[in-house]
Amino acid sequence: MPASNRLKNQHLLWRAAFGPMAENAASLDTISQKDLWKLLLKTSEKTPERINVSQNLIDNYFSGNGGMDGMQKKELSKEQRKEIQDLSREALKNLNLRWLDIMINSEAQLREKMSLFWHGHFACRVNNSYFQQELLQLIRENALGNFKDLLMAVSKSPAMLQFLNNQQNRKQHPNENFAREVMELFTMGRGNYTENDIKEAARSFTGWGFNPQGGFMFRKNQHDDGSKTVLGKTGNFEGDDIINLLIEQKQTAKFIVKKIYKYFVNETVDEAKAAWLSDRFYQNGYDIKKLMEDIFTASWFYDEKNIGTRIKSPVELLAGIRRLLPMQLENDQSQLLFERALGQVLFFPPNVAGWPGGKNWIDSSSLMLRLRIPQILAANEMLDIRPKTDDDVQMGQMMDAVKKMKEAVKGGTATIDWIAVDKIFEKATREKLLENIEAVVLQTKGKPGTAVLEKYANVASRENFIKSAIVNLMSTPEYQLC
Repeated sequence: MPASNRLKNQHLLWRAAFGPMAENAASLDTISQKDLWKLLLKTSEKTPERINVSQNLIDNYFSGNGGMDGMQKKELSKEQRKEIQDLSREALKNLNLRWLDIMINSEAQLREKMSLFWHGHFACRVNNSYFQQELLQLIRENALGNFKDLLMAVSKSPAMLQFLNNQQNRKQHPNENFAREVMELFTMGRGNYTENDIKEAARSFTGWGFNPQGGFMFRKNQHDDGSKTVLGKTGNFEGDDIINLLIEQKQTAKFIVKKIYKYFVNETVDEAKAAWLSDRFYQNGYDIKKLMEDIFTASWFYDEKNIGTRIKSPVELLAGIRRLLPMQLENDQSQLLFERALGQVLFFPPNVAGWPGGKNWIDSSSLMLRLRIPQILAANEMLDIRPKTDDDVQMGQMMDAVKKMKEAVKGGTATIDWIAVDKIFEKATREKLLENIEAVVLQTKGKPGTAVLEKYANVASRENFIKSAIVNLMSTPEYQLC
């Protein structure tokens, strides 16, 4: 049986956004995918408002290697240095929560979903909150624009230059880290360049750095102005030239399209469709919006094999629950604890390659917590979560924050607006109510048996039945898929 109009629309909303929202879920039976896509585009047209959580005043003390600048370090006491680090760490937590709130509530769903993708693609982990804040703004502003512009902006951001050590990249002492990751992770992918290409590109990026105020600097006296040969071309290249050379390579379009296909369509790539999309992406001058339109308006995007087959990331899971169940959290820091326990803390990717995604999101402990989250939120259970310890991800700081969060979120967790949720199903008869609820909550072809759901539903009233059915469905393995 072909997918229903609702299922197709929810498929679009889960992939191009963070799932349906309570206030518009009822309309998904009638609106066309074409009109819904136009709405997603229209609501993401505006330049996003800046998220300001960090003032550069506290970050002036940080040098390019992530520590304190020599002279300033001598002038600051141990207590002052700790205070600055604590302020930056708190600002990063606030940045995380502010962005997550925008993902949940903003009309610009497509922009924020694309921004989350690029946040993982351009994985960056530095404990300078101002640098992270500015990098996020660059990503959000360019998320639906031109990939070359996005790549150039990210490559010149202090956060990325610091993370990939280009502040230490100087003539006669080139540091290859930045050049390697730009080729391997950001553009062409491993195996499509030589070690000599990296060495020569690194020479081209010498002199790229930033000042303590967070501005890009080209330090000409540290730049190697000799001749270089990169990807078969020779010249007196600088950093911009290397970015341009990488964009000229059709392999870059292929690499980006395959990664986008896996993230937005299916982990198993249809090579013919990816090749067609890559050619279009390259011919359209790396126009991201046109690429996404080619995907989301294609009939094959709505094929049964692509619906309900992707494991939600922890951030998608949390945002999706909160969009369908409007809620006020007594302490929004509980969300940081969920992120930590499930393995996706925004601004703390595990390594330079970002979060691997797919089946890597699920193991025995994380699955059990995923299934419990709806119950925790709906029933105001006490939060008793023990996140995994991993200093590489935590940057040596997270466990103290986890202890504080667990203290802060003891007791009730959320107040859900069930009246708004009830309105989704106001036209459904009692006989069709469970079927309707299943259609709204789940994307998978296979569903839990109605007999089991009826058995555990609260039948004291229609409202209680809706509440219990939704929470029980959200607590199933099927809800982990979109």
